[in-house]
Amino acid sequence: MAAGKELTPSDYIQHHLTFFSRPVGEGGFWTLNVDSLVTAAILGLVGLGLIWWVVRGATSGVPNKRQAFVELLIEFIDEQAKGIFHHGDRNRFLAPAALTVFVWVVLMNAMDFLPADWVALVTRPFAPEGFRIVPTADVNTTFALSLSVWLLMIYFAIAAKGLGGWIHELFCAPFGAHPLLWPANFLFNLVEYISKPLSHSLRLFGNMYAGEILFLLLWMWAATGLVGTFFGVLLGLGWAIFHILIVLLQAYIFMMLTIVYIAMAHEHH
Repeated sequence: MAAGKELTPSDYIQHHLTFFSRPVGEGGFWTLNVDSLVTAAILGLVGLGLIWWVVRGATSGVPNKRQAFVELLIEFIDEQAKGIFHHGDRNRFLAPAALTVFVWVVLMNAMDFLPADWVALVTRPFAPEGFRIVPTADVNTTFALSLSVWLLMIYFAIAAKGLGGWIHELFCAPFGAHPLLWPANFLFNLVEYISKPLSHSLRLFGNMYAGEILFLLLWMWAATGLVGTFFGVLLGLGWAIFHILIVLLQAYIFMMLTIVYIAMAHEHH
């Protein structure tokens, strides 16, 4: 927040919802949200580092607590993949990809627990408005994740059916192979292909963005005086406890949809 200036509630929220953006090239048509990119990249490395740290210290005997936790996590995700994917070796790609998606999205969602004013205070020396520290509250991040899954879905569909088989399916399923039905089939499949990345990304974005707004409202209330501080901290603590469920649930849903979409890509119609 700017020193010496009293911000209205609207100004306060808008201040913390401002990205640290930089245009790419002339005209600024392409703009990078540096805070989302940097935070997501750091958290990706943190996730890989944590898994590497646990694997490096793994033993064949009685596991320690961190090894037992990671083994339970891996077993849980593998069971989810096993129940949905029946088209080959899930451990070759799908289960590791699901584990990566889940851990990464959980870490990005969990940034919502950091107080926005503290983050702004630390990051303001190189970002005038401070960092927006929750990458999944940025629709660009969630769309990038969902489009990556979408491209993988198309890749596996072509790998499983061949390019000709995939194109044939676009025009001949689900209503039949008669030439008069090709436009209807193609439009039906087009809607499906467009809706998948939209729903995949907007579900995660909407939940995390709403959580970010609620935290900002509660932190703002906590700065309005003694009574406001008491109720703001009390409600903020309650929302933070409930938000743990949202952080984990949204990561789980995103991971499950990733498994489902890739499994569906292997199916023949």
